[in-house]
Amino acid sequence: MAVRTMRAAELPLALDWAAAEGWNPGLADAACFLAADPDGFLIAELAGEPVGCVSAVRYGDGFGFLGFYIVRPGFRGQGHGLALWQAAMARLRPGVVGLDGVVAQQANYRRSGFDLLHRNIRYAAAAPQAPSMVGAPAVVDAASVPFAAIAAFDRRHFPAAREAFLRGWITAPGHVARVVTGAQGLRGFAVLRPCREGSKIGPLFAQGPEMARALFADLLAAAPPGPVFLDMPEPNGDALAMAREAGMTPAFETARMYAGPAPALPLHDIYGITSFELG
Repeated sequence: MAVRTMRAAELPLALDWAAAEGWNPGLADAACFLAADPDGFLIAELAGEPVGCVSAVRYGDGFGFLGFYIVRPGFRGQGHGLALWQAAMARLRPGVVGLDGVVAQQANYRRSGFDLLHRNIRYAAAAPQAPSMVGAPAVVDAASVPFAAIAAFDRRHFPAAREAFLRGWITAPGHVARVVTGAQGLRGFAVLRPCREGSKIGPLFAQGPEMARALFADLLAAAPPGPVFLDMPEPNGDALAMAREAGMTPAFETARMYAGPAPALPLHDIYGITSFELG
């Protein structure tokens, strides 16, 4: 069995595997994460047949995120997953490594040096109800503000700079990117993207509940027909309340874990993360 860097043309296969696992990837996810790290996806082959994959996306030299960790049914329990894991960790170390692990695997991740920081909860609804926004702050298209301002705002809420990723995330086909501005500059930033099923909102970063609700309402209005999903850190009670008020209910959860010092992020301003699968 061999592990190598995945070619761009092979990523649709990995996305199909992810969809089969119920992960509901975004339609343009692969291109955006490849922009962040062209060598960030690994594939395991057995006699030339693809049997598993993992993402090990680097954001600079000091931080990376593990995701897309899949071994095909029928090839599990044979050591292929361990080989992928070791290759991914070797690629990202000695920097800090983050992941969103399913609850059942937390003990295994702890044995590999990861510590739990908090849970992430996925909320979902077939037709979320936008919050009432009388007197809400104005929401504008992200293209109306300098990209440097968005990148700087994102950097306060994500463990590393990710300009290449953001450029694609804001402009990918079907993506809707919005911001809220104030006297002191950007106050909120959020993106909605189409997925295999419905759409996901993430990230959703905002300096307070009013800003978050304004962005949330605007993106719900822009969402195509179908369910909407929002992944958020459990410690942000305002985020959970916002989702419940919209008629959304918990659908899934993961554990945000880090190997190395956990980044000090303002969780009270994080109302939606980019994705469970890819950080």
